[in-house]
Amino acid sequence: MSQIIPFQPLLRPALPTVVGNFEYEEFSSLLHRVDELLLTSGVERLFIEKSLEYERLEKGDELNGAGQTSAIKHSIRALRCTLLKMFLDEDYRELSRRLAECPLFQWFCNLDELGPVRVPSKSTLQRYAHWLPAAEMNVIIGALTKASASVTAEGFSPIGLANAVELDFVWMDSTCIKANVHFPVDWVLLRDAARTLIKAVVLIRKHGIKHRMTAPERFLSEMNGRCMEMALSARKADSRKARKKTLREMKGLVDTVARHARRYRQLLDERWEQTDWSRPQAEVVLRRMDSVLEKLPAAKKQAHERIIGGRPVRNADKLLSLYEEDIHVLARGKAGAAVEFGNTLLLSEQADGLIIDHILYCNQAPSDVNCLRPSVERIESLSGRPIGGLATDRGFDSKANRDFLEARAAFNALCPRDPQQLIERHKDERFKATQKRRAQTEGRIGILKNKFLGKLLRAKGYGNRDMAIHWAVLAHNLWVLARMERAKDMLQAA
Repeated sequence: MSQIIPFQPLLRPALPTVVGNFEYEEFSSLLHRVDELLLTSGVERLFIEKSLEYERLEKGDELNGAGQTSAIKHSIRALRCTLLKMFLDEDYRELSRRLAECPLFQWFCNLDELGPVRVPSKSTLQRYAHWLPAAEMNVIIGALTKASASVTAEGFSPIGLANAVELDFVWMDSTCIKANVHFPVDWVLLRDAARTLIKAVVLIRKHGIKHRMTAPERFLSEMNGRCMEMALSARKADSRKARKKTLREMKGLVDTVARHARRYRQLLDERWEQTDWSRPQAEVVLRRMDSVLEKLPAAKKQAHERIIGGRPVRNADKLLSLYEEDIHVLARGKAGAAVEFGNTLLLSEQADGLIIDHILYCNQAPSDVNCLRPSVERIESLSGRPIGGLATDRGFDSKANRDFLEARAAFNALCPRDPQQLIERHKDERFKATQKRRAQTEGRIGILKNKFLGKLLRAKGYGNRDMAIHWAVLAHNLWVLARMERAKDMLQAA
């Protein structure tokens, strides 16, 4: 671990006193308590140490003096700015503006210096959100959980809680983190491909590289016309024949668009200096075109198989989006969401609502039955002792899992699959109470997804979604701890 060289903190102005607004006072109290938690739990210091270590490994040399002071300053801001983003549920541009406006936010993010206040731009805030790899963020979250559950030799909580957090009993559930994609209709994928490629061609032409072709906008108009025909064909008497005819026309049109796109892609690659772009800027457009051109044959084949051939395509082989990879068809079987598209998130919480284990699966997730044991082992590794009990829905129930809990002498509160067994288990008051408490886990999932991730997670790519989940869990746990009862001696000191 890198050694932190002590440095002189900057002079900071006092916060203005604001009265008459309860909501401001409440949020100010939350941020002050989170600031206290970051310091007393050692999370901020650990974040700085991990950042310096990551910087050393990336650059191959130790930072010292002014270089380390700058790295520490930006590490603190990366941690606090990203947490504030999660608390406010704002995008990067709006967060940058609100940082410029609000002295409270400047104080929390360590931006309030005497003299001119420089707030991070939206691009800097985006870099802050990826300051550490996901594996290191998991260590940070684990350190906060350990601090909340530990007790000093004198019997006090090091983070000032009235009672240390208990990790003995666990409630576990899984959910879907939806990707930001439309419903994957096969022929709509062809429209997506044509639209993206034509827009790229229009952009290249706008920046000075042109080749003889029909006005690009005409292709978009023609594709939109075919899409309307496809949508209306279901109302016709010979709808199947009409859909096949329209799809063949769409395939021919998208092939023409792809030929023009490949030509312009080659011209941009060879003559990018004729534009006002730098090479990295040109590479952005090239990668966008390459990604769609690479997936286009699979999209055409899938549409042909389902509409013309009338043959089903296995879920594992389906192309769900031209822009998102590593997403899957998840059969949830719920009202209003029989099927969802995204990644499975497994989440475990303790009695106070603290999330003590989570994992976002990149590949198709194993069944809930097979997720239970690895999660329990991760929790036991974190706490250093066996769990005392586990409550789940019926999806996690199996003889192997019941035996697994019995071997640990842990209370089995798995909801049985057999209705008769469920009736018998409800005679046990403890089981009944834990299953009743399990409804709060559904609410916990809703809080994490709607309050800290936003109703629709816009992060593109599995890596970005996984990083967003880690930040959301860290912010959520700080929020939970900040609202818990504090020790009386700390309240008197405050």
